[in-house]
Amino acid sequence: MTMTGWLIFFLIIQVIHFLGTWKLYVKAGRKAWEALVPIYNAIVLMKIIKRPTWWVILLFIPIINLLMFPVIWVETVRSFGKYSTVHSFLAVLSLGFYNFYLNYIEDVEYIKDRSLKSRTELGEWVSSIVFAIVAATLVHTYFMQPYTIPTSSLEKSLLIGDFLFVSKFHYGARTPMTTVAAPMVHDSLPKTGLRSYLKAPQLPYFRLPGIQDIKRNEIVVFSWPVDTVRFFFDKSNVHVDKPIDKKSNYVKRCVGIPGDSLEIRDGYIFINGKQTVLPDRAKPQYFHKVVIKNGAQLSPATFKRYNVTEGSYQGDYYMLNLTDANAKKLRNLPSVQSVTKQLTPKGNIDSSIFPNNQKHGWTIDNYGPIYIPEAGKTVDLNLESLPFYKRIIEEYESNDLTVDGNDIYVNGKLATTYTFKQNYYWMMGDNRHNSEDARYWGYVPFDHVVGKPVFIWMSWDSNAEGIQNKIRWDRVFTTVHGDGKPVSYLYYFLGFLALWFGYSSFRKRKNSEE
Repeated sequence: MTMTGWLIFFLIIQVIHFLGTWKLYVKAGRKAWEALVPIYNAIVLMKIIKRPTWWVILLFIPIINLLMFPVIWVETVRSFGKYSTVHSFLAVLSLGFYNFYLNYIEDVEYIKDRSLKSRTELGEWVSSIVFAIVAATLVHTYFMQPYTIPTSSLEKSLLIGDFLFVSKFHYGARTPMTTVAAPMVHDSLPKTGLRSYLKAPQLPYFRLPGIQDIKRNEIVVFSWPVDTVRFFFDKSNVHVDKPIDKKSNYVKRCVGIPGDSLEIRDGYIFINGKQTVLPDRAKPQYFHKVVIKNGAQLSPATFKRYNVTEGSYQGDYYMLNLTDANAKKLRNLPSVQSVTKQLTPKGNIDSSIFPNNQKHGWTIDNYGPIYIPEAGKTVDLNLESLPFYKRIIEEYESNDLTVDGNDIYVNGKLATTYTFKQNYYWMMGDNRHNSEDARYWGYVPFDHVVGKPVFIWMSWDSNAEGIQNKIRWDRVFTTVHGDGKPVSYLYYFLGFLALWFGYSSFRKRKNSEE
């Protein structure tokens, strides 16, 4: 829906509100015209139902407003003496149109001194739960989102089973585009597998101001640009057209930022011709062929010592996923004959590699150079460059693109250049040989960026035995970014909780004595 369409829709809602409530406004001692003026009518309504004026803000926040509208409908009927559960259900099930019945048919009386306290214990519980959901959804959508690491693409930096808090405000919170959706879930309802949202109507993309730009080599959570799967791990041929904010969330390292020229040489990333320097917490891994002397086998203790999390035994050799440092150490073992990094040279045909054109002969280990598009920058557009930018032009920036022989048309006009409307990023996993990343599907637009992981609040190893061993205590309450070995702030948090509970108990006793 366009901005004009949304404006018309908003005005229609105002007219409906006026027709259904103007008599109620009058009975509450207000003027009829006050029910018609947009925004002001909501402020007046808050006064009528004895609720804070700042609730009006919640009515204009996507997703949050879906939770607030039923609350307002119920509060309105109660303000005119309709306290029973039946009236509350009618207000909600009629989507607020029950007000028309009260406005025109039933002679209701405004309760000026209405008590805001629920008359039943059930009502108190429902009120508490509703506002807990509103608060949690507000935090989840605009400030901090919980996220679980499902794959090993950032192994060593982030582990499968790490539970993260992802900051929405670092890069600026992306306001929801999907207007009708269940709160606190992503694309599916738990246990049912049913879609949790309606595709229409959709709001235009908008992002609140952030406190920083995405920096090179930061870990970023983003919506997977080419997501067409029904569920996260479902890689079947099921095609689902998802809104941007309901696409599967991925977490990778941003190795290339707008304006960069990126190249991969023998597995190492080069930016603008220079090998990139990764943070010391980043531990890139590659598959290595480890040949053992005289048919010997490596012990579990050896795997643990060299932090091997992936690998297989092939009879006379191992295929192990190792960092360069661990591969070097493994070579010094008396039982090891050789350790060889498994790199695919440039020239091998692999149609799965972006831009999915066999002409380039790029591989996951020898790739590029490739330009990372920057907003406002212009590139030549021809049959050679089109495969790199085709999806950007058509999908990410919503243009009509056609090709007629050697001529390229954008929105019906012959185009020899193209100017980008937004920034793009190159996201890759540290687990270089076991990561589905930008090498396969290309650029990540800025409007797909979700946020910045900042904190690991829990880490769960499902393969360990016993509850005590399943929790990775050394990772609990550690930061995601930063230099040096991660430091746990668990004891500081527990100390704060102890002080808070102690202070609360003291205040409670003090108040009871008074």
